[in-house]
Amino acid sequence: MGKNIAVVGVGAVGIEILKILKERSFPANLIRVFARNSRTIEVEGQNYQVEAISDEKFANIDIALFAGTEGEKGASLQYAHKFIEQGATVIDNGRDFRLREDVPLVVPEVNKEKISLNKGIIANPNCTTIQLVVALGGIFKHFGLEKIVMTSLQATSGGGRSSAQSLWEESKFIVEKNKEKKYFNQLDLSRGNIESAFSRQIAFSVIAQIGGFNQQGFTSEEEKVVQETHKIYGDDTIKISATCVRVPVFTSHSESIYFKTAKPAGLEQIKEALSSSEGVSFNPEPSGFSLPFEAEGKDLVYAGRLRSDPSEENSFWLWAVSDNLRKGAALNAVQIAESLIV
Repeated sequence: MGKNIAVVGVGAVGIEILKILKERSFPANLIRVFARNSRTIEVEGQNYQVEAISDEKFANIDIALFAGTEGEKGASLQYAHKFIEQGATVIDNGRDFRLREDVPLVVPEVNKEKISLNKGIIANPNCTTIQLVVALGGIFKHFGLEKIVMTSLQATSGGGRSSAQSLWEESKFIVEKNKEKKYFNQLDLSRGNIESAFSRQIAFSVIAQIGGFNQQGFTSEEEKVVQETHKIYGDDTIKISATCVRVPVFTSHSESIYFKTAKPAGLEQIKEALSSSEGVSFNPEPSGFSLPFEAEGKDLVYAGRLRSDPSEENSFWLWAVSDNLRKGAALNAVQIAESLIV
């Protein structure tokens, strides 16, 4: 039986949600699109009439997908309850509900059973967390996890469309400025005074900060990884630490993951767990690791470069790459919606 769907927000994630709903032939009787301002948009050759969300005409919606982009951060706080009052179930991609005790935080490959516990709203985790918990999901299921140390190399699109555009504009400016230079040691790689979404230069550089700092020196992005992973796995005894870095890539996050299992495990057992993990494509060959652009537009988390830590029992390194807009946001939300109609 078809459902009436609302998509709230038409930034990068909202557009991706509309694409995925069409690609997966989601059984929708109708799809209504809401954003700050009314207009018509085209996605994959199909026109959508965007309604102004302030008009608050939310009747007859079964599932509302809040994209949490294009200035709509916090929109779920203002409007989610109004959809719920009209009988809808809300799936929120923003951060506002993720850590509330009465709101399930769901990655279907890992904890789909939590969906049924919703009281009108289900939270979508942060893109960095989704990739991490899917990559380690099968390992956690079979062996448990004692410790995770993760460094993320995050694409600019994770900061929204303007951030990805800034990488493009900074890069164009620097390339044009240096087009007559003959040697790399002569290049001027400064972006100068070019307007950018980043306070620090991202082109030909990396920024070791995503979000504000807390008193211990960790950023809000790093805190999200710890808190959300504990909640999704349902185990706050796992020791987790993270460093989140913005890199000059448009789409797809990469993660270098160090983990220690709670139960004894050998390298071959970990390979078997990864090979059978839902949502994971594992390549056991050392040189078979994926590059960010190779994961773009795809549904899976690509894992590789698995090796044992020779200095610590039951400890391993893993490399993982995934499309942050797709699996890290839009697809995860649509998968939750699909589970609601089964």
